Formats: sequence, structure tokens, C-alpha cells
Amino acid sequence: MHVVTVKFQENILEKIDKSIIENNFNSRTEFIREAVRDKLTELNREELINEFMKYRGKAKNKTSYEDNKRTKEIVSKELIEHLEKKFN
Repeated sequence: MHVVTVKFQENILEKIDKSIIENNFNSRTEFIREAVRDKLTELNREELINEFMKYRGKAKNKTSYEDNKRTKEIVSKELIEHLEKKFN
């Protein structure tokens, strides 16, 4: 593990300290690690969604509304399952 030094404004540290107490973190380090993990997870989700949206409506064959709806439901379910496995 590497050491990283970060400087915060006093009011930000006060908010961090308050959140540490309210959410039962053991230290500022633990809180900041968790915040960074959460942000990275959020960015990864956004990237996956953007990649998924690139292919929206790109079918080679014409399909009925009902077929489209079923396919979207299946793909959405698979994407959610994939994201839950990856991020939980």
C-alpha cells in the first residue's frame, strides 16, 4: 500500500469528521478510502452505461415493438445482474 498526502480545507475536515461519527467509520483514512472506492464505482457504472447506450437502436434487422420490448427487458436484466456482481 502506498501513502498519499491530501490537504483539505478546515470546513471539509469538519464535515468528514462529522460523517465519520455518524456513519461509524474508524478513521479519516477509512472514510477517504471508502469515498474513493465509491467514486471509482460510480465512474465505472457511468462508463458501462455509456457503452451500452452506444448500441441502442443499432439492430441490423427490423423487429416488432413487442420483440424490442422483450429484448430490452432481457438485456436490462442481464446488465443489472452483471453490475450487481461486479460492484457488490
